[in-house]
Amino acid sequence: MNLEETIKKFPYPKHIAIIMDGNGRWAKNRGKLRIFGHENGTKSVKNIVESCSNLGIQCLTLYAFSTENWNRPKLEVKTLMSLLISSLKRESDKLQKNNIRLNPIGNLNLLPLKVSKELFQVVETTKSNSGMVLNLALSYGSRDEIINCVKEIGEKIKNNLISFEKIDETVINQHLYTQNLPDVDLLIRTSGEQRVSNFLLWQIAYAELYFTKVLWPDFTEQDLYKAIDNYQKRERRFGKTSEQVG
Repeated sequence: MNLEETIKKFPYPKHIAIIMDGNGRWAKNRGKLRIFGHENGTKSVKNIVESCSNLGIQCLTLYAFSTENWNRPKLEVKTLMSLLISSLKRESDKLQKNNIRLNPIGNLNLLPLKVSKELFQVVETTKSNSGMVLNLALSYGSRDEIINCVKEIGEKIKNNLISFEKIDETVINQHLYTQNLPDVDLLIRTSGEQRVSNFLLWQIAYAELYFTKVLWPDFTEQDLYKAIDNYQKRERRFGKTSEQVG
């Protein structure tokens, strides 16, 4: 029995999040510039998005560009934005064909106008799709998201739109970028680094964390299956004892 058949016997995670790390190192290992790694990383994005959609994953969130990434060399940032535009143009029809809805999250006001225009054109095209939700985290930082959430709730309290006593997890979830989406079940990080890097800090409260040394451009469908297989073998207790969940 192969790995794909094995994981089909157990429930899949509803929401998978991926920190796509290692593009730069992948290029460096080949004596190439970092952009070469980013270009090849887009191929892995395409493959993993299609694989998750085919498996019936409800929600996939990809960490594409963090708020901290704006501090990278200007040429690299410019190249990443150009890659994003070309990828969106190239993959728009496939997203539509596969019934995938694109949902960008982050401080999108910081994106260049050309990127924003292309991004929201794809959002508009796919908005009625009922299959997998593809969250693209762009100009995203979880602390920034939480600060924004607190400000919005505080403003509503100030204007008597919500009472202080009514604030609970549901209210907070409604004011995050990922509102109305399930919490993350499985967080994958490639390249061997073992940290979450300001990514979905609220949403991964009970996520299973999976770290692999595979660099993102080398991350394949089989690597995805390995991560899901590892997830399915874990006991998810959510604060309860083994006897309670058994």
